Amino acid sequence: MQDSILTTVVKDIDGEVTTLEKFAGNVLLIVNVASKCGLTPQYEQLENIQKAWVDRGFMVLGFPCNQFLEQEPGSDEEIKTYCTTTWG
Repeated sequence: MQDSILTTVVKDIDGEVTTLEKFAGNVLLIVNVASKCGLTPQYEQLENIQKAWVDRGFMVLGFPCNQFLEQEPGSDEEIKTYCTTTWG
């Protein structure tokens, strides 16, 4: 059993394996996201929330997920490009 979510091993959008330890001291909203989902406009809301609160240690971490109705079929690079060009 883990002592903290910060020790969770994850893969970042660049394919690098890391942990959440670099976010220690921040409040995290961890969400699964999918670019082909009907709720995709929430990306903008999540971005706005983070921008509004980042100076107070709040961060949104989005993890692409293709497990629910295969709504995130893209590669890491495709997802990164989509988010950058569509949502900033």
